[in-house]
Amino acid sequence: MRLSMTALLVTLALCCYEANAVVCPSLTVDLINFLHTPDLVYRLSLLKYNASPEAVDAKMEVKQCVNKFSLENKLIISEILKKILLVCNTSVKLY
Repeated sequence: MRLSMTALLVTLALCCYEANAVVCPSLTVDLINFLHTPDLVYRLSLLKYNASPEAVDAKMEVKQCVNKFSLENKLIISEILKKILLVCNTSVKLY
């Protein structure tokens, strides 16, 4: 469960590092795909970032650990991510 807490903290840091930040829709899709998409499909989705093969391999290595989470835990993490994203996106101040 330590990895999931780390993933949530990193997500929170990326999404809400400024009070007026809006979460990039691409990041939202990537986070959900990271949890729920099969490895081959997820690897193909990483092509849009033009990342180095080493970076893609590292991300896939972490995904292998996440794949071992139960479906129940993945759904819990998804719900927490959803709440974080909602808070980050609604904290935007319109000037």
